[in-house]
Order: sequence, then structure tokens, then C-alpha cells
Amino acid sequence: MNVRSALPFRFDVEADLPPLHQLAHVHVLAIGGAGMSAVARLLLDAGLTVSGSDAKDGPVLDDLRARGARVAIGHDPRQVEGADTVVVSSAIREDNVELGAARAAGARVLHRSQALAVAMQDSRRVAVAGANGKTTTSSMLTSALLHIGAAPSFALGGELAEQRTNAALGEGDDFVAEADESDGSFLVYHPHVAVVTNVQPDHLDFYGDFATVQAAYGEFARTVRPGGLLVVCADDPGSASLGERFRGESGDRTVVSYGFSDTADARLDEVTLEGHGGSARLTVARRSYRLVLRVPGRHNLLNAAGAFLAATQGCGHDPDRVLEGLAAFVGTRRRFEVRGEVDGITVVDDYAHNPGKVAAVVSTAAEIARPGRLHVIFQPHLYSRTRDFAEDFARGLAAADDVTLLEIYGAREDPVPGVTSELVAAGLRAAGRSVQVRSEADALSHVVSNARSGDIVMTVGAGDVTALAGTIVERLGAR
Repeated sequence: MNVRSALPFRFDVEADLPPLHQLAHVHVLAIGGAGMSAVARLLLDAGLTVSGSDAKDGPVLDDLRARGARVAIGHDPRQVEGADTVVVSSAIREDNVELGAARAAGARVLHRSQALAVAMQDSRRVAVAGANGKTTTSSMLTSALLHIGAAPSFALGGELAEQRTNAALGEGDDFVAEADESDGSFLVYHPHVAVVTNVQPDHLDFYGDFATVQAAYGEFARTVRPGGLLVVCADDPGSASLGERFRGESGDRTVVSYGFSDTADARLDEVTLEGHGGSARLTVARRSYRLVLRVPGRHNLLNAAGAFLAATQGCGHDPDRVLEGLAAFVGTRRRFEVRGEVDGITVVDDYAHNPGKVAAVVSTAAEIARPGRLHVIFQPHLYSRTRDFAEDFARGLAAADDVTLLEIYGAREDPVPGVTSELVAAGLRAAGRSVQVRSEADALSHVVSNARSGDIVMTVGAGDVTALAGTIVERLGAR
């Protein structure tokens, strides 16, 4: 399969890209989004002129303005006047008036991933991909490198809790990037080190089927530079299979695996999980280390093992110092982010939006909550994902004691007839669980009236459900 030609990507992933300074005045559409704001921050750090637009205002745009960007609310073709380069994401449709004006004016149009690749310049590139865990893994790696003084550049899908940003240009050799696989654009980066946390059937609205997803990850592995390193997870069948295939064709590139599996090159065992943290023995090349984390769950021990291999075997940093950096990691915004505690009730917000992520975070929270109860408000993200994985979402949510569903957050998609949150509810009911699809107001009332001391209340999803977490804390305080 010729994956590159088969993917419906609107941009040429093999196109020659200009040097950073030639981007000149850059206009970023949907500049407030996670990926787009990261690019804007990098370009501002590089001293370029940056403008942008978004549908609604918010704290991210305030921060970009404070850094020197000119940001407008709403889309108007006049806003791209004078721009030399316009940066868009796959979510920007071709009929967008600003994109149309840019093309008519002859401005350079780059996909977000291409602009990020330009910002990487001559750095040692570390790209972290996977259906689940890529934000946390890349954040752990970045945080560890910052802790040991390596001064990395980075572009992440979430804000580091301590740094309060998702991107920065550093003075060190390393550039850590979260490589988004959702639209095939991760083929742009050509990293020196690639980490693949897992390969699972997601984004089928773009890829069509799992075979094409697998083939795209194979192409991603082949973009690793000669002499580079591919890090795979031995516990995930898709990632492990990718590693085995790549070992046979990697040439002078190296493959190394991590996981709880006996087959892993970097093996985790002797696990201890306590509250919002955990530890494990990590054995690499017959040397054992103690990996200690301040974030919860076995899945985060896995993420940390992948980050450890990237930092040590990929970038050459001292293992003991990297472990110190990982132990200092306190989390990423919207990744099991504790938003408050009131009367013994902990309120947590999480970005999980595909079945694997939902299952991992819900099972971890349920374990931490015991003997208390776990209350989850889940907002499905995308009609196509809900249609394709409704039963998988139901299985992942079943570990919670109390589940409330909001209606689907459509994001870039138009509604699909017959596809509603009731598809997920039906799966839960079939498993004998009581569940309701509620409005935001009713969901708030339900969890605030039912939560008790020792419980965890969690908002889960990639849409605007995150806004409820703060309101829950306020309502609990006033209860």
C-alpha cells in the first residue's frame, strides 16, 4: 500500500520547507487551539511577526497577545492582509474566508505540522506518537529534560502544569514534539528519535480502516533518520508488531521496547501504586533502577518508561538524572488534573476521548477512590468516533460507580443521523449499569447532590466538558 498517496491529506508531506526566517509575518487560523497555539508560541519565541484569529476569546489568546501576537475574534479575509505565511490545521475547511483570501493573495500556506517542522530547525528531534499517552509521554520527557538543565524546545498537546505553557524554544539540542497521527501529518517530522506508545484503531473518519492506520505508523517509523531510534511499547500489540516489522528493515536504525511484558528491552515490575503516585523497578540492559512518579496509574509508569528510553538511549542523557526529572513531574493540564477538593471530595478533569484513554483513566480513578465512589461525567467527542466505538466507551466507563453522559461534542464534524450519546448509554445498560444522558445543568445537579466525602468526581472528554469541573468545585463548596 502506498500510504502517502492513499491518505486524504491536503498537504504534501514531502514538500521542501523554507527556513524559519522566511516565514516572516505568519497568520495562524484557529490560533487558540492546542496545536495551533503551540506553533504560535514557538514562532513568537523565534522573533517572528505573528497574527491569528479564532472563533472565541479565552485565556490562551490573552497569553498570546501578551507575548506580542495580534489576535482577532472571528474570521475576516482582511485579517490575512500582509501575511507572508498562513498556518492552518486539518480542521480548517477550504471554504474558510481567510484561507481563501490567503490563497488568492499568493501567500504560502502551511499545515500546522509543517510549520512545527520548520520551527524545529537543526534540533535533535524527538517525536512521540500513539493513540493514547502521547501527550503525557512527551510531557514527561520534556519535564525531565527541563529538570536536568537540558533546556529542550517543545511543542505539546497540553500545558505543562509547572511551566504553564505547551511550547517554547529552548537553548538545548533536543526538540520534543507530540506527533499527531489523526490526519497523517506525523509523516512530516523526520525525527532522530520516535516513540510509539500504541497503535490502535482510531481516527477512522480519516483512515477508513485499521489496516491503513497500521500502514501509516509503518510509514512514520520509516521517517526516523539514519542512525536514529524507534521506541515501541511491548505491551501494546500494535506498537510491538510495528517494532518487530521495523527491526527487519531498519538498517542502521535501532529499535528498543518497554513495558511490563517479559519480552520488553526495558522491563517494568515490582509495581507499587499509592494514591496519586506510584513506582516500579525498571530493568534495562541488566541494570535496575527505581522509577518513582507523582502521577497515578500503571499506564503512567508505561509512559514514563518510554520517556526514559527516549531521553537516555535516544538523546544520551544520564539515566539517574533522567529518573530524578521524571520523579519531579507533576502533570499536564487536563491529564488527571485535580481541580479542587471540597469536604473530602476530589474533583478531577481529564482530556480522555478515545476508548483506551477513557478505560485507563476511569479504572485508575476508581482504584484511587476506593472505598469511596467514582462519579464520571463523560462527553463523547466526534460523531464518527462515537458511532465506531460506542461499545468500547461503555466498557471503559463501566469501572465507574456513577456515569452521566452529555450529548456528543461534534467539533469539526456535522451531526450524523441516529448517532447520539444514547449509543454509549445502551452499552452500559446492556452491562447492567444505570446511566442517563443529561444536560449540563442536570449533570451538575446530579453529581453535586450525590457525591460524598471520599468520592472522586471526574469530568472526561476533549470538548467543553472541562468547564464543568470548576463549577462542580464551586457548587460543592456552596452545598
